[in-house]
Amino acid sequence: MERNHRSGHSTGAGLPYDCTCPSPETYPFQWAWDSSYHAISLLHLDTRRARAEISSLVSAVTPTGFLPHMVLWQDDLRAQATAEFRIDLWEGWRSVTIAPPVLARAVERVFEATGDTDWLAEVLPPALAFFSWLAEHRTSPQTGLLEIYQPDESGLDMSPKYDRALGIHASAPGRIADDWHQAMRGLIGSYAHERTPESRLREHRTFVWNDVLVNSIYADGLLSLSRLARVAGLPGETSQALSARSQAITDALLRHCWDDEAGAFFDLDLVTGKRVDVLTASALFPIILESVPDYHAERLIKEHLLNEREFWHRYPISSVAATEPSFDPDFSTRAIFRGSSWLNLNWYLHGGLRARGHEAAATTLAQRTVEFVAHAGTRECYGPYDAAGHGARSFGWSSLVLDLIHAENLWEQT
Repeated sequence: MERNHRSGHSTGAGLPYDCTCPSPETYPFQWAWDSSYHAISLLHLDTRRARAEISSLVSAVTPTGFLPHMVLWQDDLRAQATAEFRIDLWEGWRSVTIAPPVLARAVERVFEATGDTDWLAEVLPPALAFFSWLAEHRTSPQTGLLEIYQPDESGLDMSPKYDRALGIHASAPGRIADDWHQAMRGLIGSYAHERTPESRLREHRTFVWNDVLVNSIYADGLLSLSRLARVAGLPGETSQALSARSQAITDALLRHCWDDEAGAFFDLDLVTGKRVDVLTASALFPIILESVPDYHAERLIKEHLLNEREFWHRYPISSVAATEPSFDPDFSTRAIFRGSSWLNLNWYLHGGLRARGHEAAATTLAQRTVEFVAHAGTRECYGPYDAAGHGARSFGWSSLVLDLIHAENLWEQT
């Protein structure tokens, strides 16, 4: 975390920054959902930096409430970002895309650990503004769920659940990464060059998607903000409205994404109007929501998450079920989120297991996660069978292992 620390003053943004990049070699900027995880990890190392991480991130929130996926503080690295990450820069230093809104959960965790009311008064208004922006600009008129307009807005980038929509479902394994990059360039190129965060991209009917993981994290975050609003002394109706919005998202997930025959939640491709029945770890994410009925959560856990033929491998939880033809446990495609296990997914699902009363499974998940980090270090992701490190090195959010160790009191074991 010290190696990934970045601070200074951005000439282009006209703002100071103090944050943690995901990886010095591969991802040298500030990324919204990564920084939210970094802040939680930093609670076990340096609470000042945990608070600074969030403060730096929310300083990029616009007057309309938009929080970008990427914040390119470093003036000399923006050309690299544009070339490598297939992004449209907006105002020269922010991406025009969103990321899963982990921010609210991170703000709540940092406040719980520090009790810093002055800091909360600083960061809560922009966090609330961002969730209001999501409700206003990203709510689907068809389903009531949040929409994304590029696969990378889900954070899951090359997940096989997007293959057919991108036209790469017939790609040879060795071509998947290249074909995905080409498809993304085509998708971004199809949008207007004067695109802004508020552009009405659903009208293009190119890629319009209800993602289960994004909406689960959103609903969870709304509850975090509801609790923080009460702590901050905001009017009672603010907290109530946030809670009601969270319940509405849960209801919409149940209504539109639940497949009772499969016992899983599937994304919706709103261009075709169909569920995408590719079984990935995002199908499990509604277990993190207390408002999801036990019937649905128990089916997800018993039939899928703890199923050794699908997700529960020696080093769980694979990002794609092993029963899927696209499953790539060895990272042979060089395409992420196609089979490797990830710290951030494990971290969320560990909490869901504990909340649902599956304490033994949660402990096992934490222990096996510790084992694969001990084996390969802080890599971007890990082989579900051999714990081999995949992707970027010195990867920041894999330090979430500290939070799992703390949650399960595994300090002596490690």
